[in-house]
Amino acid sequence: MPQPAGVTRFGAIRASFAGASQGPYMDVSARSLLYAGARAALDSYLDANATGRLDKTEMFAAIEKTRSLFARLIGAEADEIAYTRNVTDGIATFAASLPWQCGDNVVLCEALEHPANLLPWYGLRPRFGIDVKTVAPVRGRIPLEGMLAAIDGRTRVVAVSSVTFAPGFRSPVGALGAECRRRGVLLAVDGAQSIGAIDTHVGSLNVDALATSTQKTLMGLYGLGFLYVRRAVSESLDPIFLSRFGIATEGHEAAVGNPREYKLAKGSRRFDVGNFNFPAAIAVGRSLELLHELGMDNVERHVCGLARKLALGFLEVGLPVFGGEPGSESSHIVTVGRSLGLEHDSAGDERMRDLYAYLVANNAHLSIRRDLLRFSLHVYNNEEDVAQVVDLVRRWNRR
Repeated sequence: MPQPAGVTRFGAIRASFAGASQGPYMDVSARSLLYAGARAALDSYLDANATGRLDKTEMFAAIEKTRSLFARLIGAEADEIAYTRNVTDGIATFAASLPWQCGDNVVLCEALEHPANLLPWYGLRPRFGIDVKTVAPVRGRIPLEGMLAAIDGRTRVVAVSSVTFAPGFRSPVGALGAECRRRGVLLAVDGAQSIGAIDTHVGSLNVDALATSTQKTLMGLYGLGFLYVRRAVSESLDPIFLSRFGIATEGHEAAVGNPREYKLAKGSRRFDVGNFNFPAAIAVGRSLELLHELGMDNVERHVCGLARKLALGFLEVGLPVFGGEPGSESSHIVTVGRSLGLEHDSAGDERMRDLYAYLVANNAHLSIRRDLLRFSLHVYNNEEDVAQVVDLVRRWNRR
């Protein structure tokens, strides 16, 4: 029986990721294998740089192309996207630009948030006198009812990860967004673990701000990120930093006109600061083209389908998959362990430490986060990877 076109296409692109043939790579939540198309674009840039052939007009055009590609990926407009250095930079930029008043608060689930979506909010407390209200997780998940119950008349922002870095469950972004919009509260999302793996439309989810980085599921490099801010929100804000690219001035990049009479750029462009990370933007542009070619609905179906098979395989051989059988809150991340802890890179459970060491020794790539073994999959993974890792666990069990 012939394979569906989507399966054939995912099988074909596996060859475009050099590391995919060197053992099951299930660590996209830390960083992705680099796409060959991105590598080629980066090499071309470096060759031009080395030989004095860089053309800045072409570089700016590449920046705008990548900006548009990312905007289309999440259902936004190009003017709603700013370039940042990483997720922390994006969240901090948005957070610090809001018109806070003493006594305002932000609601989040501290126990499940990455520092990138935690410390920027705490950093505002001494500057603006705001409060950070934290909600306890429920069974390793961000609880919708608890988050909504914490909102009061002084809540300005609800901050949440779309998919937690551990244990990797989806958060109720759509339900939070609808209720936040109804109450006049802003919803800020850390999309580092979802954008590029989970089909996302910021408009239908009522997201007001979203930050992500490019080295994970966007298959790019460290040192680059994107910040989406809904136009109606961004155009009500003054950026914390003012740069030439954040003002509405035509002409050469050094031309500012009368700086006393500057006008802010449209939408989120006002948050652009200084020259761009051109090589990283050019590289991720090629990866974004690949995601568009595949279609994000197909990408999500592929990566989450593989993750489901991996989780079921682990359960079959007796591993404690965190959360049990995969369900509607599952993502492309599967975590193994009995409880959330605090450790990174080493698990508190001796058996989990031993299993981790065994898998790594057998060329499987994964991480440990919050005392859980974390397996995260992307477009270059296939069913053979899943079967190989499950078989490794089976052999480890026989020891």
